Amino acid sequence: MLDDISLFVHIVRSGGLAAAAVELGLPAATVTRRLQKLEHVLGCRLIHRSARKFSLTSEGEAYFEAYAELVQQFDATTRAMSAELHQISGKLTVLAPTNVSVGILQPMWSAFVRRHPQIRLDLRLGNKLQDIYDGQVDLALRIGPQQDSQLFQRRLGVVSTIVVASREYLAEHGTPDRLSDLSAHRIIAVNGLPRWSMRNKRDGSTEAMRLEATTQVDDIGLARQLARDGLGIALLPASEMVDDLESGRLCRVLTDWQGPDREAFAIWPTGRLLSARAKCLRDFMQAHIGRMPVLQGQVPVCGEPRS
Repeated sequence: MLDDISLFVHIVRSGGLAAAAVELGLPAATVTRRLQKLEHVLGCRLIHRSARKFSLTSEGEAYFEAYAELVQQFDATTRAMSAELHQISGKLTVLAPTNVSVGILQPMWSAFVRRHPQIRLDLRLGNKLQDIYDGQVDLALRIGPQQDSQLFQRRLGVVSTIVVASREYLAEHGTPDRLSDLSAHRIIAVNGLPRWSMRNKRDGSTEAMRLEATTQVDDIGLARQLARDGLGIALLPASEMVDDLESGRLCRVLTDWQGPDREAFAIWPTGRLLSARAKCLRDFMQAHIGRMPVLQGQVPVCGEPRS
């Protein structure tokens, strides 16, 4: 009914059914049929129609005065929202994890800003889960399982988690040969990974371990630094340690075993239209992350220590 009321207002403003049909790109018969339908629902005639004369009935004048301004506001809002959704310019508010954003994905953000200077990127970083519904957020990059059914998501990649330690630590404390050997070692634990759910990549067997941590932190970057300083063994995402592994500052332990995969997603709320700006970034992230082996599940090869 609202569409038919809007059509009625357009008929009056156009000065006739034929003119409204041309303006709206509708067949004249469709305009006539929908006007008749509206009059039937309202129970009154709105327009005097003849070959030579077009005029409103008293009821038509009353309905036009009641709805004309509302229809005008609706049309203006619709045009503005359509322009907003289709323009690759303006403000884009994005949530992302701190560690990966200032680390391995920092070049991605620089490349996006360089390629799209007309987009004003408002990038909000945090290692704790942030509310995507708060602050009119357009898009978020998240790593790990996404349980919220009220969010759309697109999978971008996956990161392997592996057990690592420094050569200095292993030289002093020995290298574990089996998972059970870990109980005799100093363990650096990250709050986000309280249980080490391990999977053997050779035979597919799994084992869940609850190790007593000698050091526990809530930041992956700090856990990596502690491991690099020779203070224990840690289970960490490979994406956080590319340089350390390739340079030999950290080396992999128990190479047949891996921890849980951490999937990366672009997410946005259901019920909210994704703007052209957000689609642009979503597709840019997918292409960039898709070209990075470590963000597609591969583990960097450990190198020799650099002098």
